[in-house]
Amino acid sequence: MSQVLAISTPQLLAQDAIQLLKQLIAVQSFSKEETGTAQLIEAFFEAKSIPFERTKNNIWAYNRYFDASKPTILLNSHHDTVKPNPSWTLNPFEALEQDGKLYGLGSNDAGGALCALLVTFCYFYDQPNLTYNLVVAATAEEEISGREGLEMVVPLLPSIDFAIVGEPTDMQLAVAEKGLLVLDCVAHGKSGHAAREEGENAIYKALQDIGWITSYQFPKVSPTLGPVKMSVTIIKAGTQHNVVPDTCSFTIDVRATDQYTLEEIIETIQANIQSEISARSVRLRPSSIAIAHPIVQAGIALGRTTYGSPTTSDQALIDCPSLKMGPGHSGRSHTADEFIYLHEIEEGIAQYIKMLEAVIL
Repeated sequence: MSQVLAISTPQLLAQDAIQLLKQLIAVQSFSKEETGTAQLIEAFFEAKSIPFERTKNNIWAYNRYFDASKPTILLNSHHDTVKPNPSWTLNPFEALEQDGKLYGLGSNDAGGALCALLVTFCYFYDQPNLTYNLVVAATAEEEISGREGLEMVVPLLPSIDFAIVGEPTDMQLAVAEKGLLVLDCVAHGKSGHAAREEGENAIYKALQDIGWITSYQFPKVSPTLGPVKMSVTIIKAGTQHNVVPDTCSFTIDVRATDQYTLEEIIETIQANIQSEISARSVRLRPSSIAIAHPIVQAGIALGRTTYGSPTTSDQALIDCPSLKMGPGHSGRSHTADEFIYLHEIEEGIAQYIKMLEAVIL
């Protein structure tokens, strides 16, 4: 019996996952700096004699009995982290196990989900009679929506029928996710002396546009994601107190739903404000999976609830139905003294296995 099949219960799989997670926590893996954790994931596969592929800091592997004639499921999560904020009281790179919790940077977002998916893949790796293929991908640059993470890997994979994206959701079913659109805007005026009636103040023009952004509501509301949300998050203008500014720049954070394309949102905003608009990217689109999909129904049968997620993940980069789900709680992400409960990892693994066993494609 192979080492992979010898580890067969959620309890034993959880031990394996927690051991790997502790190793990952101890190695700095900020976005674009994931070489060390990529090497740990390679070592994880090598120890189990599982062949893998790598490009940049992305690692992926296929089940042993991969059959191109069968549908393929992608299991994906990321191994990069944000930088620890100054409020940490613990060493963010020390995996501290205490009171049923595992503390450390990336433990909750998304190390717990990543390691749970990796051992879930190992559970199925040697099974010859699956009705589908499995691909597991541990990817980079998720925290910065980088181009050298999952976006680089997807074109190298076979056609994916659906994906499970591991993020902390309390193992509830995020069946839809808002897209992200960042718009840089510039209001133009005319400079002049502030003491005289000269110039056209670009700040005032920007404020008129911001007033529209604050009050406007897109008429179509998504059943799962709610309304499109616009927030002005940055504003800059002026060089000195006595000069009327001729430009004022501001940034709009737009959380898009499945009711509008990103292009439609841009057109609507541009038609209603004076400022120039420049979109940083139209890559991060809304994503969803049908409630009737077998993987969602398998989760519902286990008592899980469905919801629409307001946050953006690598789901936005996958052009197929996708479900966001993983152990851990979203509210702990990016917080000081980040942690995940050990029982969450074990229960997450058990749920991943039960849901995948229930799926027949």
